[in-house]
Amino acid sequence: MATGRLGYVSGGLTQNTLAQPYSVPSGYYAVFNISLTNTASTSCTIRIALSTSATTPNIGEYIEYGTTVIGNGVFERTGLVAQAGIYVHVYTTAATGTMTCNVYGIETSTT
Repeated sequence: MATGRLGYVSGGLTQNTLAQPYSVPSGYYAVFNISLTNTASTSCTIRIALSTSATTPNIGEYIEYGTTVIGNGVFERTGLVAQAGIYVHVYTTAATGTMTCNVYGIETSTT
């Protein structure tokens, strides 16, 4: 059972590229938060999806889409719960390396 930071994107997010900072492992469910920090002085937009696909979320799996994060601002989505096999996907229009993503929470065994 993991607690604390469950996943992150090392080196920051790449502009206009879908990233996968975390997936819920088999035999567990997770209760977690997602934090996106914009370290640039300009605003950007983000997307967040909780998907059953490891590569591309369906449009109905997005929980944020086109949400603005102000320059030097933080966006957090809290109290998320997901079962095994769910992948967290994030996307930003921010310049490469200026947006960080951290997923933190707790994994609990289902067995």
